[in-house]
Amino acid sequence: MDPDAIRTAERVPHGGEPDREILDFSANTNPETPDGTEKVYREALEASRRYPDDTYPDYRAAAAEFVGCDSERVIPTPGGLAAIRLTMECVLEPGDSAVVPYPSFGEYAREVRLQGTTPAFVRVDDVLEIGTDALADCALAVVCTPNNPTGEAADPDALAAFAARCGEAGTTLLVDEAFLGFTDVPSAAGLDREDVVVAHSLTKLFGLPGLRAGFAVASGELRADLETARRTWSLGTPAARVGSYCLRQEEFVRETRTRVARERERMQEALSTRFEVAPSDAPYLLCDVGDRRVSAVLERARENGVAIRDATTFRGLDSHVRVAVKDREANDRLLEALGCPP
Repeated sequence: MDPDAIRTAERVPHGGEPDREILDFSANTNPETPDGTEKVYREALEASRRYPDDTYPDYRAAAAEFVGCDSERVIPTPGGLAAIRLTMECVLEPGDSAVVPYPSFGEYAREVRLQGTTPAFVRVDDVLEIGTDALADCALAVVCTPNNPTGEAADPDALAAFAARCGEAGTTLLVDEAFLGFTDVPSAAGLDREDVVVAHSLTKLFGLPGLRAGFAVASGELRADLETARRTWSLGTPAARVGSYCLRQEEFVRETRTRVARERERMQEALSTRFEVAPSDAPYLLCDVGDRRVSAVLERARENGVAIRDATTFRGLDSHVRVAVKDREANDRLLEALGCPP
């Protein structure tokens, strides 16, 4: 990390409502957790009196099963963002350039800058079309699938072709799959390329954002670099135990995907009566409020007990809000709050 860059860096705004009396649609987390999670967490307390096993064999095995790769390729991290930072710390040097999609997760550009590196912003719809010659000037390229906040998942074939061009150009590809578990799209971990890192988060799909559990998947020398550079005891015992348990709850994942797809379609139809709503594969919808003031839409929702995300904080968006997809009862409250009754 570059000391000069740290002194000029700024924090990035995110969703998340601290007032428990407000229904939070600003953060895209599952409102449900797998049955039995609390019991696993409680039982991890006694084990927490000792340092964790820094090899994390069970956690690596569960993560590998989830994304379909060999367990030795898994690098445990305290959340998906930690996997992103670890990758950038290992790959980027001051003076480098990195392809950063927009509108997309604001932490990409921040983490790039913290390394003393320059983000080369590219519209999210154009990233997978970048050619080998253009990539040659970039040490890293980032793809978010499904993209946050727009919601579209990358086509696996197009992503594989882009990964091949990145390899030809000597560019490391970082694929952020924080929300991919809500879809049935296969993980890019299946590419098994030595120039590709996949960052995965458990906390969105399993409704545990405060747990801070995630992992990276890599191969070859890059995997060795990430494993060497990761912090010792990079996961606390509760995070490792709960994470291993949740990753194996296949029925919970199937039910979540079905619910999210059904509710997202229903919400999109209702919201489209007032706003322009982008197609989405994710547990959230991006809404263009048009000539209405975004602040007025946010205020109306809050007056009705609901928090939604001001999406104008994303680069390239100036008239948008983002809403999460939750359970039917909560979703109906959101729709009523926004004047879009189901």
